[in-house]
Amino acid sequence: MNHDVALIGLDWGTSSLRAYLYAAGGNVVASRQHAWGIRQLPQGGFPAALCAITSGWPPCTVIAAGMVGSRQGWREVPYVGVPADSAAIARGMLRVDACTSHALWIAPGLCRNDPADVMRGEETQIIGALAQRPDLASAYFVLPGTHSKWAAVRDGRIVAFDTVMTGELYALLMKHSILGAGMPAESTLPFPNDAFARGLRTARDSGAAGVFSRLFSTRARMLSGQLAADEVADFLSALLIGEEFRIAQLRDGDAGMAPLYLIGEPSLCQRYATAAVYFGYAAPTIVDDAAAQGLWQLAAAAGLLAQATFHSYFGVDA
Repeated sequence: MNHDVALIGLDWGTSSLRAYLYAAGGNVVASRQHAWGIRQLPQGGFPAALCAITSGWPPCTVIAAGMVGSRQGWREVPYVGVPADSAAIARGMLRVDACTSHALWIAPGLCRNDPADVMRGEETQIIGALAQRPDLASAYFVLPGTHSKWAAVRDGRIVAFDTVMTGELYALLMKHSILGAGMPAESTLPFPNDAFARGLRTARDSGAAGVFSRLFSTRARMLSGQLAADEVADFLSALLIGEEFRIAQLRDGDAGMAPLYLIGEPSLCQRYATAAVYFGYAAPTIVDDAAAQGLWQLAAAAGLLAQATFHSYFGVDA
């Protein structure tokens, strides 16, 4: 099959690199993924990773988003302050002059000043979700992960966001604390399960004391026989995810009870969807493939598609 291709998009994070090849209309005709995040690059660094993951693809203009634009990335791109829409983010993009194989542009992340917070990559996913769902001009997005993001969108602009280090804290507790000592690092139980529900209930009922006053109960429950060894991972996961929702309700009040839209890895989003319903939210909607659409939207907003040289591409080698 022949395709006129116009763009390559890169979702380049800390632990992985995803590449998308787009046809002229914005459809993804091929995609690839590799564990070449910015902390584990192949020999030759960023240029080698880019050339390898786009091998055999036409030499299109490239747009990248994520940690590749951080201080540890290929080129640091200054944050854009909120509120920001796709046009504001596109204006902050910078070209990587050191890249000789492609015309490479990197998108900025977003920052807020009070309280201080930053994101890189999640803003592109939100832009993609808004493009897929124009009816979501005003919405609340939750992006679960190592550092979960809760982002408010009003009139098509990201106006505020908060970061909760849930995933990183979970990994630290399971691998390097007494809570996970001798326990399976990940859940081995079908989901949903009773241990997860008990963890959500414990977080919800922690009141003014908060979840940190309940963390050691994970160990105490296991020692007393109330929690089996294979239930520890799910109980602790629910305890930490539940704390996100407890914080959100305290922070946002009734205004924060609007429907939620989840963007992220499907099984993790399912955990958040379960927690949302438990905390009284309507069942959230999970938005798929948001990063790919977001990269295309930012390229369009930056005028890169008008500058792009179109190529005929034979086949759709993924």
